[in-house]
Amino acid sequence: MTVDLFAGVAVREIGAASGWYARFFGGEPAFRPNEVEAVWEVGEHQYVYIEESVERAGHALVTLFVADLDAVVEGISACGIEPVKRETYDNGVRKVTYNDPDGNELGYGGGPVDDAGNA
Repeated sequence: MTVDLFAGVAVREIGAASGWYARFFGGEPAFRPNEVEAVWEVGEHQYVYIEESVERAGHALVTLFVADLDAVVEGISACGIEPVKRETYDNGVRKVTYNDPDGNELGYGGGPVDDAGNA
């Protein structure tokens, strides 16, 4: 069974938020279904979209698990966005958390780093 995942994030103003998300995801949206939404493809059949909704903005929690967490974090930093938190869980799984300008939490997770420093 193929499943397409669409994770939604409410933002106050689509224009301003689109610029931040373009930097965060490293490019322009894959498509804009209407004037109050923008959609980024973050993997095969996996999308994160923003939707202008003032009353719901700032309450999202989205985490994406990636193979090379360090490369993703470096790429985001190169675009001028820095994490607000870095965590390593007891099992070695790592998570790096960002907050968009509305206060939504977006995180990237990655597997443990071995003794040689490899993820």
